[in-house]
Formats: sequence, C-alpha cells, structure tokens
Amino acid sequence: MSSRRDLLAASAGLAAGLVLPDIAEAASTPATAHVLRYAFPTAETSFDPQAVLDLYSRNVTGHIFEALFEYDHLARPFKLRPALAAGMPEVSADYKTFVVKLKRGVFFQDDPAFGGQPRELTADDVVYTFKRLYDPATQSLSQPNFEEQGVMGLRELREAALATRQPFDYQQPVAGLQALDRYTVRFVLREGRPRFNFALANPDIWGVMAHEVVRHYGERIGEHPVGTGPFRLASWRRSSQIVLARNPGYRERFYDAEPNADDAEGQALLARFKGRRLPMLDRVEVAIIEEAQPRWLSFLNHEQDLLQIVPPDFVPQAIPGGELSPTLRRQGVVKHRVPASDVYYYVFNMDNAVVGGLGSAQVALRRAIATGFDVAREIALVRRGEAIAAHGLNTPGTYGYAPGLRSMATQTSRARARALLDMAGYVDRDGDGWRERPDGQPLRIELLAQSDQTSRALDEVFKSSMDAIGLRVDLKIGQWSENLKAARSGRFVMWRVGSSASTPDGQSAMERAYGRSIGKANMARFSLPAFDALYERLQALPDGPERLDLFTQANKLVLAYMPYRMTVHRILCDLTRPQLVGYRRPPFWPTWWHMVDVVPAQAPMAESAKA
Repeated sequence: MSSRRDLLAASAGLAAGLVLPDIAEAASTPATAHVLRYAFPTAETSFDPQAVLDLYSRNVTGHIFEALFEYDHLARPFKLRPALAAGMPEVSADYKTFVVKLKRGVFFQDDPAFGGQPRELTADDVVYTFKRLYDPATQSLSQPNFEEQGVMGLRELREAALATRQPFDYQQPVAGLQALDRYTVRFVLREGRPRFNFALANPDIWGVMAHEVVRHYGERIGEHPVGTGPFRLASWRRSSQIVLARNPGYRERFYDAEPNADDAEGQALLARFKGRRLPMLDRVEVAIIEEAQPRWLSFLNHEQDLLQIVPPDFVPQAIPGGELSPTLRRQGVVKHRVPASDVYYYVFNMDNAVVGGLGSAQVALRRAIATGFDVAREIALVRRGEAIAAHGLNTPGTYGYAPGLRSMATQTSRARARALLDMAGYVDRDGDGWRERPDGQPLRIELLAQSDQTSRALDEVFKSSMDAIGLRVDLKIGQWSENLKAARSGRFVMWRVGSSASTPDGQSAMERAYGRSIGKANMARFSLPAFDALYERLQALPDGPERLDLFTQANKLVLAYMPYRMTVHRILCDLTRPQLVGYRRPPFWPTWWHMVDVVPAQAPMAESAKA
C-alpha cells in the first residue's frame, strides 16, 4: 500500500511534471524549525551545475554542491579560502601548475545512486567533474569560460568526441588534470594563469559531482542534484517553489570568517556567530514571483523574511530619500544598500544586416543609438535613482573597473546622434518621420523584450529615446529563457540583458567581446583581432599597472565599435525582517544561506546598528 508520503509525491509530480522522493517534507516541518523564506523574480532552469548559467539556478546549485575553494563570507572586498581543499594550492612560479590536496572525510549526500553506502569525495571526483564540463552531451554553458584557463588535454578530448561522434572517453588520461592519489589533484595549464584559483571557487557552476549519480539519473540529472554541500533538494515545483533542507550528513563545519579590522558590521557578525555549527538553517523555501508588485506585497504581508532587491517601482515607498520608511523601521525591518557588481547593456547582433558589421555606416548607427539613449531618464524614472551610469564592460568592485572611464560614445546627446545618422546616410526619405537605411531600404530595429513591469518601463524609455532621433523600434516579447536562446544562437537584432560578476577579476567581463567566445559569453558575436590580442595578454599578465592599462585599452576598443551599449550599474537595496540574522549580500558569489539564521521575531533594534 502506498504511504501518504508517496501519494503526496505522486500528486505533486503530476502537477509539476516532476516527482522527488522528499517532496512531502514541507508539510512536516516543525513550527520551531529555522526556515528562510524569500522569492526569486525569475524561474530556475535546472540544477545540474555544469549545464546552467542563469543566476537563480546557480543560487540553488551553489548550496548543494561545493568547489575546491570559496570566498570568506565577511571579508571585503574578498578573501579566497579552502572549501573542499585542505589548504591553498601549491603553485609553480610560472603559474602553470596547481596542486590541490583535498579534505578527508567529506561525503556526498545520501542517495540511491550509491546503493545505500556512504560515498566519500575523492580526487577522482574532481577529475570527473572537470572532464564532464567538456563532454558534448553535458551541453555545458560554462565550459567555454573554463576553457579560457587552458587545462592541457581537455580541449583535445572534447574535439575527439565531436569528430568521431563517439561517447566522451572519461577514462582517457589528460596531461593537465590528474588525480595523483586519493586526495591530491594536479592541474597543468598550457599558459600561465595567475588567477586560476578563482576558477576553482565556483560551486554553483563547477561544483564537484559523483559519476554514479550522473549515470544513475541520466538525462534527469538536473532534477536530482547530489553534492557535498550544506543543503539538499527537498522538493521542487517548476517555476513555482524550490525547497532545500539541511543536509543531515554534512561534515562538522563551524562559522568562521575574517572581516577587516575596521569593518564594524563584519566584526559584530563574527562575534555573534563564531563557532556555530553550519548550516544554521533547517530549510530554505524559495517562491518564484516574477511580477514586482506581488513580490513586494508578499514581503509586506510577512510571507518572506527577505526581499532581495527592492523593485524599482517601490523604492519611494521602501526607502524614500535613501532612508528606510518609518513604517518598515517600526517593524524592525533592516535595509542593506550596496553598489552591485553588475552591469546592464543592450546587445547588438554584429552578424545582423541592420545593426551589425564593422563598416563605417553600421558603426555610426550603433554609436547613434548609444549616444541617443537617455541613460539619465532610465536611472531617474525606472531605477528610481538606484543606479549609476556605466561606461565600460567591467563592473564595480572587480579588478579592472575604472570609475573615471568616460567616452563621448556613452554621453547622451540627441544632436550628436542625429548628426551621426545624417552623415552615414540614415535619413527620412519619404517624410513619414522615420529614417531609412543608406540604400533606401526600411529601417526597423527589432528588440527582444520581456513582459514584466520593469522590462516594460525600460522598453518605454528606450523607444522614446529612439523615437526622438527618428529610429523605429519594434518589440518582440518573449520569455527571458527564450530570448537567451535566441541571443546565443544569433537569431536576434538587439536585446537588453544584465550580468553580474562571478569572480573578483574583470577578465570574465571582457570575454563578452572575445572572438573565440562568440555564441557563448560573446552574445554580440563581435570579432576584432586587436581586441582578441589584448584579451589574451590580460589572461597571462599578473595584476599591476600594465594589466590595468590593457583593461582601459580593451574598453576603448569596445566603445569605439559599440557591439554593446552599456547602460547602468545598479545600487541594490535588500530588506530583511528581524528574524533573519547574519545576512550580508555577497559582492559576487552566490552562496550565503548556510551563513545566516532565522529566529523568532525580536523587538526591533535601532536601524543604525544593523543597516
């Protein structure tokens, strides 16, 4: 006879198209459990870390899986420290060889794939994980990024599988990735990579996996994530709710961090939590609420412990003049307002006949669109002042970001935009108010767009800017995931999208214009040998004045050819209720759930003590 648990699981599976063995856990959680509740504004895609790239799926995978290294929760700007590794790596003088020793006694979460036996993490799992990135069957979106590290032999192994159309040979040794013994891994790179450690600190996309799990679940591996991390997937209703529960087999790990000596907030958090067993939470319940208003109302109705990023339309209500509203302050709500290490931009498809190409007329069109766009209006009306203008590819808080970088190409001037269009031959020949192309053909610019409230407001600002210089813009509304697929495959004209830093180095931001990353990070499909040469020099150089100068040169080339129109870097304001303690937004890493606690609501504390 089926148990009540089985019936609940079957019912949920029919509704969501997915059955998980622990889907009934949410109904049996004790009232005293430490449960974090908040909402994502965008739906997840999968929980296979090597197959996802979207931020919200990565927020989940980063807490189920672990990487060799991690970032200190309290250190600012950042401090890298061991996670699965037993210590920092041994690095050769030429930055080509990295030897990592693993912690002993680290176990994967219990799963039927292991046949009921405990399964310890070993060096072979690390080797398997990075080989799996290169398996064409994985269809990894992050493999091109890791390929930039140049681990010897992996690219050739992938190319052999593609050429022969045979299954990927996981047993084939490669020179650059070897398990020296049960707990030691050696990476050998084709060229020196001084910042290779950063590539080993991404649990969300390169978290270590076990081959038994991948083999056991096959194509459904994205529904059955099994890692060594502090949480495990308890239930999942696609695009509706994600529930993670404490991993009961998680190793002994205690709260520790190294905030700066002058960091009062960080020092207070360390004093409060130092020595606590991790994770402190029993569960994390994530709702998917795509529209801003219901997400805001859910927080106001005490249904959420955290509102991560106050929606722009509600900034005047939540933080008028930058200060927490009296109503929220009386409830003990705390604001966490920080500059984001992100950038929003419009992507031009350089392969498109309308806006692409490196000819003078096409460059003039893109530069006219760039300088005709009213960034200040976007910041004031849509962002509600919670953003600063962006002038380059790099994001605040990362190495290579130059806050003083300026260019005429990103200074709004409708007069300059009209002059550029006139000189390039984009004029209104038939008197209908819209410009035609230099050859007389109609000029219509199609912009991929989404239907949510913020996107609609951003589209209105963009269209009104283009209307003012005589350019007709048509919106093509679709789901964000659909637009991403169209952009990656080159089936678009323009798209607006945002990107957050995932490492403290600005190299990954520059990949958006690197020719070998077309169809991957380089959604603009921009190819310029002069830029590629700068990009490759940036990879090999250690940090210093010469490397910073190369960042500036590379950004100036992008501004000159304008494959992207950078718009803003956001200023983010998160709100937490008093029962959520220990929260601190990470600058660029996605993992923090294990470092916070949710306790019964307390009397409100003074805002100045916590904000």
